[in-house]
Formats: sequence, structure tokens, C-alpha cells
Amino acid sequence: MARNSLQITPVTPAIGAEISGVDLTQPLSDADFDTLNQTLADRQVLFFRDQDELTPEQQIRLGKYFGPMHVHPAAPTLEGQPEIFVIHTHKDSQISNGDVWHSDVSCDEEPPLGTILQLHQLPSNGGDTLFASMYAAFDALSDTMKEFLSGLVAVHGSEHVYRNRYADRGVDDVGRVYPSAEHPVVRSHPLTGRQALFVNRTFTTKIKGMTDGESAALLGFLFDHTEKPQFQVRFQWTQNAVAFWDNRCAQHLAMWDYWPEERKGHRVTIKGDRPFHRAAKA
Repeated sequence: MARNSLQITPVTPAIGAEISGVDLTQPLSDADFDTLNQTLADRQVLFFRDQDELTPEQQIRLGKYFGPMHVHPAAPTLEGQPEIFVIHTHKDSQISNGDVWHSDVSCDEEPPLGTILQLHQLPSNGGDTLFASMYAAFDALSDTMKEFLSGLVAVHGSEHVYRNRYADRGVDDVGRVYPSAEHPVVRSHPLTGRQALFVNRTFTTKIKGMTDGESAALLGFLFDHTEKPQFQVRFQWTQNAVAFWDNRCAQHLAMWDYWPEERKGHRVTIKGDRPFHRAAKA
């Protein structure tokens, strides 16, 4: 499928599209921006191969087409350019970013719209990233469960995730307050209007109004459900490939199966809006 100068190839029925015909080091045309913006909302993650390495300025410029830049509340960033989150895992790393299913920084009051990652250094094999469609996860539920979940609110926290997480990379977080927020369990996408599940194993800690046992049982079911293979696409990285995912309707997991080899790159994240739920039109 071609739109304007772009070629768009869906990867799985549920999620993902390979995009060719665009050089991300160059400014986007209005037509290409419109196509990418709509395709991101529809396909939830876009993959760009055969790209040159983006400078930090070029990557920030690309992100700003889609909205203001988000600065991560905990992670190490590029000196002088806090918009650039440095992804770096090697043989001495204590943790690897994103190796549990999540939607980026869903603990924020206004979680990120999307994230753009380019990897500059790859292991000889492994290091894939998996993405899961929260549209498909919601659609697969029974009507009874959809109705039940659509009235619920979940708590998303980050203290348990971020405290001391980056100490081995020189981050001193003494006295830092990490965000928490409450969001609808089912959120409506502002562009497509589609319903998506919005709970994830990393940040979601409680369903409001339930006992701890009830909440744990429901969240356990939802976490297992959202991570089913039929909702997923798996991206095998190539040198300087770019992935651009929509945090409003997708989750992801970065495989750390390449130790002691190294994986490194830069990502920028785009500010989003407060999640809301609006009943779908009949």
C-alpha cells in the first residue's frame, strides 16, 4: 500500500507496519507527516529500516512533528539534551531497559503519546523488541468483560520501578519524588476513537475500589491476556533501524537475551494527554 511517497506494509493482522520511502534525517513533508500520524494510530508501531544514524537534533526534530518532547523522570539522558534517553545495555549492566511488558511511563498524569527509538549498536543476534496491540486485546474480550472494565480506574505507580534503578549509571535519586497517577482501565484513542486496554505489568499496581485480593486477581488476568502472542509483533533490529510506537494503544518488551554483548541507541518520547474513556458509538 502506498500513500504519497511512502510505502506501508502491514506486518501482522493485529499490529505493526514497515514504512519505506522516507529518509528520517530529513524534514517531513506535510503529506508524509499526515500519513505517518494516521498510520501510527491505526497500526500502533511503525518500523523504518535502511536509515542513516540520526543526530540528536534530527531525532528531536522528528519527534517534535508529533508533539512536545517528554523528559523521562528517572533515566540517564544525553548531556545537554535531556530529550534524548540513552538506551545502553552491556556485560556490566545491572538492568536492561524495558525487559518487562509496559507502556512507557504510564505512571505520568499525562503519559507519553509515543516513543521513537533508533539502535546504533546491536548484538550479533538477539535483542528483539516485542509489541502488543491493546486494541486487539480489548476486542478479544467478551462484551460482559468489556462493559465491566470500562467503568474501572487503575493506579499506576513508579517508585517500585525507578528507585535506585539507574544507580550503576551514575544517577543519584535521593529525595526525588517519582510520579503516580490514576487512569481508566480502558482508554479511548483520541485519533481513532478505538478502545484499548490500559494496564501493564510494570506500572499498574491496583484497581481502585477493589480489595487487594480482587485487584490482584483481575490484574493478573489482564496482564496475562494483554501479553498473548496473537496480539503481538516481534521486531528484529537491523543497524540504525527505527521503531516508532504509540503508547496509547500498544505495549512493548525488549528482550535481554544477548548478554554479555552490547546494545545501544537513542530514543525520544513525545508528550501525551490525560487518558480518557468515551463509549464507542453503536
